[in-house]
Amino acid sequence: MQRSEEMFANGLDQFTAVVDAAPAETWGRDSPCEGWTALDVLGHITTTVGMGISVLQGQEPTWPTFERPSDLVVGEPAAVWRELADAARAAMTGADLELMMDTPMGPKTVADRLAFPAMDLFVHAWDLGQAAGVDVEIPAEAIEFSHHILDPFPDEMMRGEHGSFGPEVTPPADASSSEAFVAWTGRRPLA
Repeated sequence: MQRSEEMFANGLDQFTAVVDAAPAETWGRDSPCEGWTALDVLGHITTTVGMGISVLQGQEPTWPTFERPSDLVVGEPAAVWRELADAARAAMTGADLELMMDTPMGPKTVADRLAFPAMDLFVHAWDLGQAAGVDVEIPAEAIEFSHHILDPFPDEMMRGEHGSFGPEVTPPADASSSEAFVAWTGRRPLA
């Protein structure tokens, strides 16, 4: 199984590939995240990656205040993403991945805390791909990694108002592994 920092780096690469392939008109389109446009997805991922950067620097993350996630994207969206991704890659250089940090769930290493941002990058790369009309396959190792991290949590912690995912969706019988995974996270492909 790959480590969190490898998955985080790979997730940055995959999200970047989708941003690079997205037509300019993508940002105003609906995404599979209910009530969010593609620009909202990007705004959300800036907070997630920002969390990863803070953790890599051994700092406790802070959370921005906003009305909509898209409010966090100031400037041309692809340029905003490239700058953030570059900052995340730079933060990985020399980071103390074994540094212990206090969290609401007890002490965790920096590497442990990168797991959520890593998973989020892959899931939201798929969301952005749906809005952009770009086919995105979530790598098998990212799916395995996500299940390894998330399966121990009870459903009520993961889903609904206070969780990260909506109710699980039944995928079609011929679903790819990516489609089955995003259905597990509560997503439906856009029509």
